[in-house]
Amino acid sequence: MRKKIIAGNWKMNKTPAQAAAFAKEMAAKADNASVDVVFCVPYTAISTAINAVAGTNVAIGAQNMHFEESGAYTGEIAPGMLTEIGVKYVIIGHSERRAYFGETDCDVNKKLKVALAHGLIPIVCVGESLTQRQLGITIEHVRIQVKAAFDGISAADATKAVIAYEPIWAIGTGVTATSAQAEEACAAVRQVVGEIYDAQTAEAIRIQYGGSVTADNAAELFNQSNIDGGLVGGASIKDDFDRIVNYKR
Repeated sequence: MRKKIIAGNWKMNKTPAQAAAFAKEMAAKADNASVDVVFCVPYTAISTAINAVAGTNVAIGAQNMHFEESGAYTGEIAPGMLTEIGVKYVIIGHSERRAYFGETDCDVNKKLKVALAHGLIPIVCVGESLTQRQLGITIEHVRIQVKAAFDGISAADATKAVIAYEPIWAIGTGVTATSAQAEEACAAVRQVVGEIYDAQTAEAIRIQYGGSVTADNAAELFNQSNIDGGLVGGASIKDDFDRIVNYKR
């Protein structure tokens, strides 16, 4: 049975001191051994957050990384820089990275390969825009993103990754996909993983839903058969994030 994974994407919020205080407080309330809990914090807060959650079930992740080991990439962070300070997870291909910083499916594939090579657990984001949803091409679009991301990745490595289905129209808008819509898309992701690899790999890989997840809708979403937790944005820096982690099963 797949273990649920609930990751908070703090985005560009909280100074190191603020992050340490919030991470410590929230880890005490959200230390749930039956769920993998991750805080994906800004780069400047990683070290203080790691210290704050030491001894708990909470792991710290980064929100992005470069696919090169080193080099003249001003402002970027290499995978080895993350692992050396204790980072366990990294978000790859978030829609905001794709939209605002021009990340492509090719970039996502390169980052996924490097993350796996460094022992990081990648959270690979896929999802459609409102226009694509209205045109009825959600499933086709998500299938292409998954195929492109996992090109050249072995089945054994694929099962180490997490896929986060995040409809772009639901991110930060307060509009959430219905549980049926979320389940349909996550089931399609699982199906295409099975086509790329096999049924065993598809059954093993964890698929999250993200997009205006709250303490009030988490249980309905996470109890769907193909949804293995959530990648939570704005609600992950609210005082009731622990209610999402401790949702009713």
